[in-house]
Amino acid sequence: MAQHVPTTFTILRRIQVQAESGYSRSTIYLRIAQGLFPRPVHLGARAVGWPAREVAAINEARIAGESDAALRALVEKLVRARGKVTQ
Repeated sequence: MAQHVPTTFTILRRIQVQAESGYSRSTIYLRIAQGLFPRPVHLGARAVGWPAREVAAINEARIAGESDAALRALVEKLVRARGKVTQ
């Protein structure tokens, strides 16, 4: 079975993030409020999504058993890196 490997610029919609993370919609937004999950990027007036590489990084950290403090630091790092994407 082929496993999905996110490309550099793949954007996941909420339903896909739920499937990838195992979190419900409410838990995703709770984790965002707690600083444990990155905020989505705006795709349009009423559409948002998450960079697949960020979702994968959070999943890897959770699997590795990282603490909430380490996850908050990772989220901050991931969000800061958004501004450094080059073409």
